[in-house]
Amino acid sequence: MRVVAEYLLETPFPPEEVAATMAGEQSSGTFVRVAGETDELRARSAAEVLSVEMVGESAEPSLASAYLERKGIGGPYRLARVRIAYPVGNIGRNLATLAATVSGNLYDLGEVTGLKLLSLDMPAAYRSRYALPAQGIAGTRASTAVMGRPIFGTIIKPNVGMTPEDIAALVDRLCAAGVDFIKDDEVCANPDIAPIAQRVPAVMAVIRRWREKTGRQVMMAFNITDETDAMRRHADLVAAEGGTCVMASLNWCGLSGIETLRAHTPLALHAHRNGFGAMSRHPRLGMAFQPYHALYRLAGIDHMHVHGIGGKFVDSAGEVTEAARACLAPLSADGPDDRVMPAFSSGQWAGTLPRTLEAAQGPDLMFMCGGGILAHPDGPEAGIASLRDAYEALKAGETLETAAAKRPALAAALAFFGKR
Repeated sequence: MRVVAEYLLETPFPPEEVAATMAGEQSSGTFVRVAGETDELRARSAAEVLSVEMVGESAEPSLASAYLERKGIGGPYRLARVRIAYPVGNIGRNLATLAATVSGNLYDLGEVTGLKLLSLDMPAAYRSRYALPAQGIAGTRASTAVMGRPIFGTIIKPNVGMTPEDIAALVDRLCAAGVDFIKDDEVCANPDIAPIAQRVPAVMAVIRRWREKTGRQVMMAFNITDETDAMRRHADLVAAEGGTCVMASLNWCGLSGIETLRAHTPLALHAHRNGFGAMSRHPRLGMAFQPYHALYRLAGIDHMHVHGIGGKFVDSAGEVTEAARACLAPLSADGPDDRVMPAFSSGQWAGTLPRTLEAAQGPDLMFMCGGGILAHPDGPEAGIASLRDAYEALKAGETLETAAAKRPALAAALAFFGKR
């Protein structure tokens, strides 16, 4: 049983030789054969290079290497797709070690002038060793009582600076307007002006009142990003107040922190990927979305940020689409239903909904609009109405422009946001 990783490799050496070095470095070997490295051990534990496919070359390196400079080695720099299989017996059920195995020192090898982890594939039997989403798509829909359409949500804005009372008042207005989901911003976790110990009770008192009044509960993703013990305490507070969801910044809490949080609480885990661009933006360095999100799905997340089409971030429509569809597919063929709900955000509003639905190939998604709701010229209530108007129009086969003639909230959104 093996985990297969695919890489984009750049090197001035023959890629087959460097691929063999990569396999040895991340399993049983090093740059020379050592005592105890028997043929039997290699047969049992050595990683295997499955394929090396040349895809081009360049005259200049993407990254510098003092190793190559010392040896006086220059271009051309060959580009290849490399697939390597790692025995799971080397790893066990150990998420941090899995990440170290498929990434780790590979980025630092002297022969490498570019390396990007493109994909991670694992057998169902190995995937089953790790946590599944506690809520996932079905649980999130059941909790919010939203069926057959996207979950429409927003973000608390301003990002920081509001008191617990200010935030509770805004949540009250959003609940009155019919929002499904609200989340803290990634930079608002436990600020002095709105400590989580005060913010959670104030907000949940509002949400409980609306639940008693309407029979449905808005899902609030409280940002509990912190050190691990604090996150567990914060999750317990949210649960004690009747909350259903917590949010954490994946890159700053780490795989082990998220895995520990998942084991501690049944609340939905809203996974925020802020900082992922540092790993992904360079075309020949870091990690693509598929392996990145796969590692955190093994930690047991329920929702995953995929950014937004036509938004304020750098992602192309194709990249956002690829990320969303990765979330909506099982990690392993014939494996359990471990799909997670893609969370679209970043500059979203009613006008970006059509392409978002195409990307997700259906309504199983969170569509989060900060300015798209809170900055609607007729207020947040109209902002939420514009999203529902847009979805109903699209479901009926209408264009947004045609539907706007009889839907004033949508018309105002098109006139206001469409100019930006």
